[in-house]
Amino acid sequence: MSIRTLQPERLWKEFYEICQIPHPSKKEEKMIAYLQEFGKRHNLETRTDAAGNVLICKPATPDYENRKKVILQSHMDMVCEKNNDTQHNFDTDPIQPYIDGEWVKAKGTTLGADNGIGMATQLAVLAADDIEHGPIECLFTVDEETGLTGAFALKEGFMDGDILINLDSEDEGELFIGCAGGANTTAEFAYTEIDAPQDYFFFNVCIKGLTGGHSGDDISKNRANANKLLNRFLSQLAAKYDFYLCEIDGGNLHNAIPREARALCAVPMKHKEDVRIDMNIYTAEIENEFSVTEPNLRTELGSESPCAKAIDRDTVARLLKSVYAVHHGVYAWSQDMPGLVETSSNLASIKMVDGKIKIVTSQRSSILSSRKDMSEMVRSAFQLGGAEVKTSDGYPGWKPNPSSPILKVAMESYKKLFGVEPKVKAIHAGLECGLFLEKYPHLDMFSTGPTLRGVHSPDERMHIPAVDKFWKHLLDVLVNVPQK
Repeated sequence: MSIRTLQPERLWKEFYEICQIPHPSKKEEKMIAYLQEFGKRHNLETRTDAAGNVLICKPATPDYENRKKVILQSHMDMVCEKNNDTQHNFDTDPIQPYIDGEWVKAKGTTLGADNGIGMATQLAVLAADDIEHGPIECLFTVDEETGLTGAFALKEGFMDGDILINLDSEDEGELFIGCAGGANTTAEFAYTEIDAPQDYFFFNVCIKGLTGGHSGDDISKNRANANKLLNRFLSQLAAKYDFYLCEIDGGNLHNAIPREARALCAVPMKHKEDVRIDMNIYTAEIENEFSVTEPNLRTELGSESPCAKAIDRDTVARLLKSVYAVHHGVYAWSQDMPGLVETSSNLASIKMVDGKIKIVTSQRSSILSSRKDMSEMVRSAFQLGGAEVKTSDGYPGWKPNPSSPILKVAMESYKKLFGVEPKVKAIHAGLECGLFLEKYPHLDMFSTGPTLRGVHSPDERMHIPAVDKFWKHLLDVLVNVPQK
């Protein structure tokens, strides 16, 4: 069964078409061209700015000309994560969605429902000739996932709507009116290569099978961080043996909790079996610690051919201690909204690049001063280890407005359609809304979307019944947009 046969059919057909078009972050050219052609094909005014953001405008249907203009907004890039055993080129290959019970998933990769379903919704609205609405602008932004580049580059006057509905949330039945701001802190350890002893036992150690997920939305779920688990084991070995580290690699994206990490190491040959015993004990320990949140956690230790070079011992010692000291996970909970993470940090990736070990972390908070404090804490740990550290300028949060007129419309509509009150929440993940408000402070906004799980990982999935409810709710909101 193809997803194109699901209901609402026009929305799912648009989502299928989006899956066929490669659209990684910073490589959205094919998607931009598709959107431009879509606007032309439907005789709709279409604008593209210097950053690549696309705006497609649709006039009001008869008798709705006096309604406030609504901007429907989503981002066109997707997080590109795949399982190690999956052969897939995100630059050229289509995503392969399939139906698994009540969920749509992708074969071995991220699905791109974040935020492909938002785009599909916009296109379905633009193409429809049987729905009622006031004047509509559909804004498609570039590079949300890696830097909010499109939102940052958006110029005043590019759009002129009164209301903005962001389609990038992940929980049907929940309306979001605030989000966290964030910044990245990057550390670089310069190292020198030394000769590795050739009569030592060389081995590859891997942490894999972790759940991973979104570094904002999933950070409170006590999922393991592959980089932290690997570093913990390497630190144990370094404390017991004459230890050499030759290679280290873990995680990929700043906004994803790392699922896998590996290192190539060496110890004296006489400790070969000791290391295997250490790994068995360590595996049992972490399996016990994460028995609920990481049921698929796996460790691997395999012999390797001797490596000619290793990382100098001083750098290794400082690296291991710094990574051990750096905070990962929730740091503070909101005092205003129970259950909302206020401040967190994600130890995202460790890579060896051009004679340096580069470590990327991301900090989020709904309070700017707390985010800065968290970034400084991470910075301090790395600086104490002798690393060169930089923190990005970051992006602003979105302060909630519980008295929003469009929020009231959305709440009343949801209760009318489904007989229950929607939940009104703020989200710890980053949305572009804070940046929109900086340039368009008059905007009345909320964020919505169908239920997604496992976002930013190959486990990403979208709940089919939730998509139908989300679509019906949005159409009803559009019908009931206030008059000018």
